[in-house]
Amino acid sequence: MTTRMIGQASVTRVEEMLKPGFPAAHLLPDWDPEVLKEHGAWLEPNYYEGATGRFISSIHSWLIRTRHHTILVDCCCGNHKDRPGYDRFHMLDTPYLQRLADAGVAPEQVDYVLCTHLHVDHVGWNTRLIDGRWVPTFPNAKYVFSRVDRDHWDPARNPNLPEVSRMIFQDSVHPVIAAGQDMVVDMTDQIGDDLLIEPAPGHSPGHVVLRLLSEGQEGMFIGDVMHQPIQVYRPDWSSRFCADPVQAAASRRRVLEHCAETGCRVFPAHFGIPHVGWVRRQGGGYRFEFDHGDAA
Repeated sequence: MTTRMIGQASVTRVEEMLKPGFPAAHLLPDWDPEVLKEHGAWLEPNYYEGATGRFISSIHSWLIRTRHHTILVDCCCGNHKDRPGYDRFHMLDTPYLQRLADAGVAPEQVDYVLCTHLHVDHVGWNTRLIDGRWVPTFPNAKYVFSRVDRDHWDPARNPNLPEVSRMIFQDSVHPVIAAGQDMVVDMTDQIGDDLLIEPAPGHSPGHVVLRLLSEGQEGMFIGDVMHQPIQVYRPDWSSRFCADPVQAAASRRRVLEHCAETGCRVFPAHFGIPHVGWVRRQGGGYRFEFDHGDAA
């Protein structure tokens, strides 16, 4: 478990799972296997499994510790949750909380949970099952949701949601709201002096990114703006799960441009080992430079 520093703030990855995920053509409908001729040497084995044609998918949280606050960015899938149609996320029993403890943090010590969006693999550990009830996992935390995403995924506000989306909201978001621990923001806000929330819609209607600024350094926590590093090279390739693929691509290009211009470190939600890196300019586009300081 490696901790990186952004100025005076530390960032530690807390893993839930790391394994082959969706077939490449399923996750990225524009996938062209010809891309492997140029990029296959670095895609395999950490990001793409050639034998099966599947992307390697990490599901993890980012634990940020600043001088004043402890923040978790995205809360994975969670344990004991009924997820019909999501075999990889269904009725899990992972040692996620032990891994958080190994990083030196108990649930009671978390001040904020920032959900970049409210999809199944980003909200699960918002709650845990105790005595047959879903209760907030982090009892002293404020859970930060964008108002747009909260309203979109709330069955009371959007009665046309599919049943599985209703289930996700009911067991992983509603208990937080019922406990009065939600902090709803209007796509742009900040947490303390060092953490800025900015809109990056498209993957979901209210998707946000989090910028960590400390001592002239920056890290950006991008959620699902990109699922896989190949999207740095093909920014127009939006995922099958993007609500608005064109808007998602526009947000992606905006994030890529900012990261290339500022040199900020990128902390994605699903990239394989080493999970983190920098966006660099390459010709008229971009390339990804991996931060190999992390080996796990």
